[in-house]
This record gives sequence, structure tokens and C-alpha cells, in this order.
Amino acid sequence: MTSVVLIGGGRMGSLVRARLEEVGGFELLGTYDASNAAELDGAAPAADLAIDFSNKAALPHVLAYVRRTGAALLSGTTGFSDAELDELRALGEATRVVHSANYSLGVAVLRRMCAEAARALGDWDAEIVETHHNQKADAPSGTAKLLLEAIDPTGEAPVAYGREGMVGARPAGEIGMHSLRGGTVAGTHEVHFFGPDEEVCLTHRATSRQIFVNGAVACAQRLMARPVAGFYTFDQLMFD
Repeated sequence: MTSVVLIGGGRMGSLVRARLEEVGGFELLGTYDASNAAELDGAAPAADLAIDFSNKAALPHVLAYVRRTGAALLSGTTGFSDAELDELRALGEATRVVHSANYSLGVAVLRRMCAEAARALGDWDAEIVETHHNQKADAPSGTAKLLLEAIDPTGEAPVAYGREGMVGARPAGEIGMHSLRGGTVAGTHEVHFFGPDEEVCLTHRATSRQIFVNGAVACAQRLMARPVAGFYTFDQLMFD
């Protein structure tokens, strides 16, 4: 039985809690959100695994908890800066850690397809369009950033975050990034490759948050099966 503390009391947290009960093998010791996150620094019980689907503002408490207890960490929180991601990676020196902006198996496959398309269509124009519900706080989405990394792993291409005014001809090698917000959309990501007289569009549509929950819990099971500390990617745990 794997003991768990759940960080994030919103809709994702509720769905994760229900999924943990459904699959079995997990014992929930407590749930923490903005109202009691400070308890993670000292009062929260030590668990085998911390699952974080909260807000980036909770990161100091999450880090404190993992350092104090040695718990493994599955993080699905988005919006982290590069420096904050480095702090998560550093935890991998002492315990098992996985962070992903998206725990959908379909999105993981989309990333692989985008990387292959970018290699094969190197001189084509690439544009990423992501759509989410009107309550989403960060833009572009963490998943869109993962797709950008798949297309441009070296990070050398200039990125246009939307366009306005007399921008002139599209520069060669530029990647467009566009964020749409509205309604209750769980998440749609489109990656367009435009060539002479033809276009390839790769699309993933999420119809509910349950796909992220199912993937996260499956990933948690594989993370706990790893015998050594390390910072793992979702792809490593699910496909390697």
C-alpha cells in the first residue's frame, strides 16, 4: 500500500482522489490546498508519495515537504519558471520525481509525432494553437510549451506569441504560438506545418480532465516501481 498526500483541492484534486480509490493500492493521508499548504512544512504526515496538482505558489511548501519526508513526487502543476523547474529537478538527486505539464498518453504520442514531423519537414512553417476553458490562469499552456520543445529541442527558433499590426512577412524559422480561451474546453492542441501548397495538422482534443487523471495515476504506479532516485519524464516512465 502506497501512502499519499494530495496537494491541490480543486477539480483535478478531486478527480485524482477518486481515481486513487478506484485503482486501489493507495492510502490517502491528507489533502492540502491554499488554506493549509503551510502544514506541509512541518505538520503534514510523512507519506510515500506526494501528488501535486495545485498552483505554482505552493511550490515552496511542496519542496519543503519532499525534503523533509523523502517522499516521491508526482507534479502536474504548470506555469513554473525555468528556475523553479530546476528546483524540482534537483529533488531528483535524493528521491523519485516526475513532472509533466500533461499526463495524457495521447499528448505524449502527439509530442513524438511533432518531433518526427519537424525533422522531416524542417523548412516548413510551424504554428501551435492551444485552446482551454476560460478559467485557465497561464498562457501558453504547459502542453503547448512541451510541443514547442518537441519541434525546436534546442530552443533556437524565434517564437511569435500572437501577431498584431503590420508585422510584415513571416520570418523563416519562426514558430507561432497562439492561446485561445473560452467556455469549458478541457484542452485542444493543434500543431500546423505549412509547406508549399500543402499543410499537415496534428491535433489532440481532450473531452474531459479524466484523461490526465488516469495517466497521472498510472504514472504514479510506475514511479513508485522505480528502485532509484532520479528526475523522470512522463515518456520515460510510460514508454521506456
